[in-house]
Amino acid sequence: MDYDEIGLKAGIEIHQQLDTAEKLFCRCPTRLRQTEEHTGEFFRYLHATVSEMGEIDRAAAEEMMDRRQFRYFTYDTTCLIENDEEPPAPMNQEALGIALQIARTFSMHPVEQVHTMRKLVIDGSNTSGFQRTALVAMGGVLPGGGGVETICLEEEAAQRVEGSTFSLDRLGIPLVEITTAPCMHTPEEVQSTAEYIGMVLRSTGRVKRGLGTIRQDINVSIRDGARVEIKGVQELDLIAEVVAREALRQTNLLAIRDELRARNATVDDETHDVTALFAETRSAILKRAKVVLAVILPGYAGLVGREIQPGRRLGSEISDYVKKCGLGGIFHTDELPAYGVTADEVAGLRAHLGVADEDAVLLIAGSRERCECGARQSRLRARLALEGVPEETRKMLEGGSTAYMRPLPGAARMYPETDVFPVTITDADWTAVTVPELLSDLAVRFEEELGLDPGLARQVAYSERLPLFRSAVDAGIGATLAARTVLATLKELGREGVAVERIAAMDLVLVLRAAEEGRVAREAVPDILGAIAGGAVAGDAVEAHAGGMGDEELSALVRRIVEERAAFVQEKGMRALGPLMGVVMEEARGKVDGRKVSEVLRREISRLA
Repeated sequence: MDYDEIGLKAGIEIHQQLDTAEKLFCRCPTRLRQTEEHTGEFFRYLHATVSEMGEIDRAAAEEMMDRRQFRYFTYDTTCLIENDEEPPAPMNQEALGIALQIARTFSMHPVEQVHTMRKLVIDGSNTSGFQRTALVAMGGVLPGGGGVETICLEEEAAQRVEGSTFSLDRLGIPLVEITTAPCMHTPEEVQSTAEYIGMVLRSTGRVKRGLGTIRQDINVSIRDGARVEIKGVQELDLIAEVVAREALRQTNLLAIRDELRARNATVDDETHDVTALFAETRSAILKRAKVVLAVILPGYAGLVGREIQPGRRLGSEISDYVKKCGLGGIFHTDELPAYGVTADEVAGLRAHLGVADEDAVLLIAGSRERCECGARQSRLRARLALEGVPEETRKMLEGGSTAYMRPLPGAARMYPETDVFPVTITDADWTAVTVPELLSDLAVRFEEELGLDPGLARQVAYSERLPLFRSAVDAGIGATLAARTVLATLKELGREGVAVERIAAMDLVLVLRAAEEGRVAREAVPDILGAIAGGAVAGDAVEAHAGGMGDEELSALVRRIVEERAAFVQEKGMRALGPLMGVVMEEARGKVDGRKVSEVLRREISRLA
C-alpha cells in the first residue's frame, strides 16, 4: 500500500506506569495482588451527568445504553480512596518528579501550575466514574523532527478480572501519558517512534517493567478518512501491523461508501417484527429469542459481507454497535443461510419484507427492549457507512485487526477536580531536574569501557536486571561474567520456577567473586544461586560447593575414563571429545569448569589416539 498516496497520518499516546512506592492520590503501595487474595468486595452502578458545558459526553452516553452492575475486589493494601468513599490525598511528589524528569528528557516546557482534572469514564474501570489526570509539560521534540505535544500524570485504572468485575489493586498507580503530534506517515515509523519513547522511559530507571505496565494508544487517519483511536496495544511488535490494518480498513470503507452512493443506497427507518417467521427455526439463537426484529438496507446487498480487514467485515462493524445494547450481534443476509437459518427461511424473510435482490436485511434477536436498541444502533452504523469512516475509539483484536469500542470523547468529558490542590513548579524545581543517560548511549559506553560485545552490551543495558549488573560490576566482577549471569543464568533459573527475585545484589556479587577466584567452579553458580533463592544463606551455599576438584584429581579422572574407552577413542580420534565430555561431567559437574575439563580431555585423547 502506498501510504503517501492515501495520506496516512498517525500519532501515539503511550501510557507507562511509574515505579513509585505509593499511589498517586493515596498512600497505598503500588503492588499488584492475586485476585484470590482479595479481602472484600462491593458493587456499583455508574451513571454520567451533564458536564459544565451542559451536555453528556457522547462516549459516556453510549456506555449508559446497557445498565450494568460493576463488582470491585478490595485488599488489605487498598483504602477508602480507591473505593471513592474518601477524598483524595495530595498528589504524590515522587511521581511528579519522575514525570518532570521524562519531560526534561524530551526538552519539554513545564506548566507553571499542575491542575488535576477529572476525565469522565463510566466503563467500570474507576469506582468514581472518572479518572484523575494532570497536564505537566508541553512541546517536546523527537528524533527526526517529530514532536511530543503533552505529558500528563494520571492515575491507572482498575484491572478487569472478567466481565464487569474489577480489581482495585491497580487503581491509582501513577502513570504518565505521553502524546505525540500526528507526525508519523508509515506503520514502521509509528513502531520505531514507540520503541524510542519506551527506551527513554526505561532510561529513567523509575518505571515499572513487565506485561501490562506500558500500553500504546494509536491515532490513525488517511485522506478523506477520519481519526480513529486504537486503544491498549501492548505488544510493540504488533504496532506496525495495527496501523497497516487500520489504513486498509479506512481505504475499504471509503470504497464501500463510493459504491453505496453509486447505487443510491439508503437505510430504511422502519423496524419489522419477524419473530413469527422463525417460530420453527433450527437456529438456536433465533429460537430462544423473545423477539426477532429486521432492518432493511436498500442497496447494501454484497457490501455488508465484504471484508475490510482480515477477519472483519462491514457486518462486523454493525454488529459491534449492536453489542452496546447488551446483545450478541446480528445476522445479515450476505452471510445467510448459515447458523441454523435455512435457505427457505431466508427466501421467506425476503418475500415477507418485499425486498429486492440488491437489498440487505439485518436480523436482531433478544429481548424487545434490547432489540429495539440494537435496531437503532444498526441503522446508525449503516448510515455512517454512507458517509465513509466514522471517528471512533477501537480496541485491538488478536493479530492486529480492531473492533469498535465507543465514539471518540468530546470536550464535555473533562472538568476540574476540586478536591486536589494545584502544585506549583518553580524555576528552581525545573532546574534541579536531571536528565538520565539514555540506554542507547549506555550500551555504547558498556562496549567502550567494559569491553562487552555490542549485542551483549545492548541486552544488558535494556534489561530490567541492569541494576543487578551494575552492582556486580561496581563490586569488581568481570563484566562478561556479570552480564551472562544476569541475562542467561537468572533467566534459565526463572524458567525452572526458581524465585530469582529473592537473590539480593550483594549475594550475587559474593557468588560471582567466589567463581572468579576459583573457590567454586563456574559450573556451580546456577546451583548456588538456586540454593540462595530457596532460602539458603549465601555464604553457606558457596561453602557447600567450595573445594572443587584439583588439577591432579581432574587429570586422573579424565585419564581413567579415556583408558577405559581406549578402543572407542582410537576409532573416533578427536570426535570422541563430545561423547566423553558428557561422561566426565557426570562426575565433575559443579566441581570444575567445563572449559578446563575440555582442555584436559583433549590432551588425553591426543595422547592415546
